[in-house]
Amino acid sequence: MATSRQARKPAYEANKLAKSLRRRVGQAIADYQMIGAGDRVMVCLSGGKDSHGLLDILLDLRDRAPIGFELVAVNLDQKQPGFPADVLPAYLERRGVPYRIVAEDTYSIVKRVVPPGKTTCALCSRLRRGVLYRVAGELGATRIALGHHRDDILATLFLNLFFGGKLKAMPPKLVSDDGRHVVIRPLAYCPEKDLAAWARLREFPVIPCNLCGSQPNLQRQQIAQMLRDWEKRFPGRIETMFRSLADVVPSHLMDARLYDFAGLGPSGRPEPDGDTAFDAEEVGAAPPRVIEFSPSGRRS
Repeated sequence: MATSRQARKPAYEANKLAKSLRRRVGQAIADYQMIGAGDRVMVCLSGGKDSHGLLDILLDLRDRAPIGFELVAVNLDQKQPGFPADVLPAYLERRGVPYRIVAEDTYSIVKRVVPPGKTTCALCSRLRRGVLYRVAGELGATRIALGHHRDDILATLFLNLFFGGKLKAMPPKLVSDDGRHVVIRPLAYCPEKDLAAWARLREFPVIPCNLCGSQPNLQRQQIAQMLRDWEKRFPGRIETMFRSLADVVPSHLMDARLYDFAGLGPSGRPEPDGDTAFDAEEVGAAPPRVIEFSPSGRRS
C-alpha cells in the first residue's frame, strides 16, 4: 500500500503544481484585465524556462477560457554564437502553435558597442524591445506577453531602490515605449521556483542565454541571491514584500506628486492612514488577501 501511494505522489505533485500555476496566471489576468475577447496575444518566447512556462500555461487557459483569444509565439534569434535555431521551430510545430522566428543580429551590435566588462543587458533589452514592437505591429497583435515572474518584479524593485534611487518595479500591464502596444506579464504572481519545477516536469527544450550567462557579477543576480537568502532565513518574506506592491499608502511616502502634502491640514474627522499607520503593533496585523478564482478565471 505504501509503495502504491509513493508511486502516485509524483503525479499528485505535478497536478498540484499545474493547478497552482494556472490559478495564479488566471488571477493576474483577471485582476489587471490583461486579455479580453478577440485579443491576439504575441507570446515572446526566448527559449528560457519562464517564457516556455508562459506559453504552456496560456495555451491551457485559452482552451478553458469562456472567451476566445489567439496566441502566436515569436522568437527573436539574436544570432548568438551556438544558438540552436532549429529547436524552437520544431517544438512549436509539435505543439501546433502559430509562430514567427525573427532573425536580427543584435548580438554583434551589443558586443561592438558595450565595452568589455560592462553589462550588456540594458542595450540588449532596448534593441530586443524595438524589434518585438515592430513585429507585434506586423502581426496585428493587441497584447505582447512577457515571461517576467514574481521574483523578477521584486528584483526590479530593489534594483531601482538600491541603484536608481526610485521606488519602481515592473507593472503587470503597461503601454509600450512607443505608445502603440499593451505589454502584459501574466506570470506576475508566479514564484520562479514553481516555474523551474514546471519546466523540469514538462521537459521544455530550454535554451540558455549565453550573453547574459557570461556576466557573473550582474546587479540583478546579486539582488536575486539576496532574495533567495531572505526567503531561506525568513520563509514567507518574499510573498509579504510582493503584496506590499499592491497596497501602497502615498501619504506615508515622500512624493508630493502623488500626495498633496502642501495642502494638508486638519480635517476634523478620523484619518485611517493617520499617525497610527506605522505603529509597531500594526506591522503584520493585516491577514494576506486571498482571491479565489473559478476555472473560468472569474472571482468566486
